[in-house]
Amino acid sequence: MIEVFTFADLLVLIAYLIIVLSLGFYYSRRNDENYSSYFLAGRNIGWFTVGISIFATNISSEHFIGLAGSGSVRGLAVGQFELMAIFTLIFLGWILAPVYIKSGVVTVPEFLEKRFDKRIRKIIAGFSIVLYIFTKILVSLFAAGLLFYRIFGLNIYASSIIIVLITGLYCVTGGANAVIRTQLFQGIVLILGAVLLSVFGLNAVGGFSGLEQKLPQDFFNMFKKISDPDFPWTGILFGAPIIAFWYWCTDQYIVQRILSSRSINDARKGTLFAALLKILPIFILVLPGLIASVLYPEVGGNEVYSALVAGDLLPAGIKGIVIAGLLAAIMSSLAGAFNSTAVLFTNDFYKTRNPLANDRKLVLVGRLATTLIVVVAILIVPMVKLISSQIYLFLQSVQAFVSPPITAVFLFALFSKKITARTAFTTLIIGEAIGLSRLLIELLGNWGLELHPVLNYFLEISFLHFAIFLFLLCIGIILVLNYRTAGFTGRYAFELRGSFSQCFRDITYCISNLKSVNVVRSNLILSAFILLIVIGLWSYWY
Repeated sequence: MIEVFTFADLLVLIAYLIIVLSLGFYYSRRNDENYSSYFLAGRNIGWFTVGISIFATNISSEHFIGLAGSGSVRGLAVGQFELMAIFTLIFLGWILAPVYIKSGVVTVPEFLEKRFDKRIRKIIAGFSIVLYIFTKILVSLFAAGLLFYRIFGLNIYASSIIIVLITGLYCVTGGANAVIRTQLFQGIVLILGAVLLSVFGLNAVGGFSGLEQKLPQDFFNMFKKISDPDFPWTGILFGAPIIAFWYWCTDQYIVQRILSSRSINDARKGTLFAALLKILPIFILVLPGLIASVLYPEVGGNEVYSALVAGDLLPAGIKGIVIAGLLAAIMSSLAGAFNSTAVLFTNDFYKTRNPLANDRKLVLVGRLATTLIVVVAILIVPMVKLISSQIYLFLQSVQAFVSPPITAVFLFALFSKKITARTAFTTLIIGEAIGLSRLLIELLGNWGLELHPVLNYFLEISFLHFAIFLFLLCIGIILVLNYRTAGFTGRYAFELRGSFSQCFRDITYCISNLKSVNVVRSNLILSAFILLIVIGLWSYWY
């Protein structure tokens, strides 16, 4: 149990919970039982809220303890995953956001049906729901349990159930409108809390120069050798973008925020704002791990962040803000997962079977689906013991095993007019079978089972390199199958290609008329500014 948790800290936590629940229920009351309002917040979200919502949806408890834990052992290199996401977010904002919004779809699987068929739509929707349960929800609860056990002494199962129930209250009633509006507040709180911990931590170790003097130089090298098991530079540059494209550009969990925007400009600017915010994790989530390795050298891995919070580093009141930030990160990500799961079930399964269902009935189904996923989240809490001790790398590795087939199919769906629904289906089945096989072998190895030498060799391949190999294999499958169906143009290929062509024409026009296109000029300047920061960080911590 935390020894210096004061009454002031308790008041801060209570105030946070009151504000979040008040916002959630307020926007729940404003929900008019409209399908678009419940699942896409009425498509009326401004750019600032879009950006904060994307960031708050992404950053959860596994980022706090996982990034800090890896940072305490390996240094800043783990922050490369956050930096690689920035490039994908810029691509999402400039290229994909207009295409998504112009398509008028509610979900990414529905978008893919326009290119292929209903079978692909249901496969992606069902697969996404399963992934949300066993990655986003389960990993977040595991990380939350570790944090609150160390901080408050709460049983990991009890703390997980409490968080799920509190978050589920406003998710069920308010839908996307309540989720996104509360994420605006939660995102600000989590950033504030994380910044405060980093500031007090740096002060305790003598500033950044003091930190550099107390740690090996290797901790400040972001590019590792090709033989590195976790962060090979080849894997970072070529494997991480494959994972990032799947997560940021094709996952309903993130794209739902884009689809909720009030305009293309709001979607684009919000996405660029989220890209700017993704620079922060290196300084507010990874850096605390380096600080903890100096202040608490006997503590390592997933324990370091909670050790910083539970120690005497933070004064009264500030500790409450930091813990509120942790809770905000957990609740915002869980809320996003609950709502995304509900819309996938309602839009891609129920609505396709009941096309005449009215808005009121669809919203009711969405609420029931959200309630069900809350119950499922509670039931799977005992499974948290299956998760690896390197929680952030565990999450990245799982994503590396499942993302390459989806990324390959999605890219060909966007840029090729020849890929057929049968080719896409075959590629997904073969690719995911291989990826899930690698995941199963890794889990068996983690459980201590003796494996065949061939399987052990299979496990020695870095998960980032494995992502590259699987991605290239899926491309090969697509090219071979495409060769057999030469001349096929796809159901809606030209329609999608037309959207891309228009998008590129818009960008070209705006670049050539920068002085007269103020909105796009500011977006271009912001994009360039973000890229310069990333290049600067790479140059400084090469």
